[in-house]
Amino acid sequence: MEIDPFIFRFSIFILSIFIGYYVVWSVTPSLHTPLMSVTNAISSVIIVGALIAALVENPDNQNTFSNYLGFLAILLAAINIFGGFLVTQRMLQMYKKKKNK
Repeated sequence: MEIDPFIFRFSIFILSIFIGYYVVWSVTPSLHTPLMSVTNAISSVIIVGALIAALVENPDNQNTFSNYLGFLAILLAAINIFGGFLVTQRMLQMYKKKKNK
């Protein structure tokens, strides 16, 4: 009996969701800033791949579904990077000494 490749890949995807959820939510608050920095780095790699997918040309010179998905990936990764930098800045502000007036 052979397992369908789609079911195999889909089960790996679902397992990675659960693993990612438990890894992220079990991180102590002092490690959230380095974790956000790592996710920003991963998102920058995603943007490179998304640019390739969005800008690939097909012989008919028409936009394809992969072009639209590439553009959507660029948009979502850019939002993720921007939000990650905001969260990182906010976390770093918490560790700065407050000036007494």
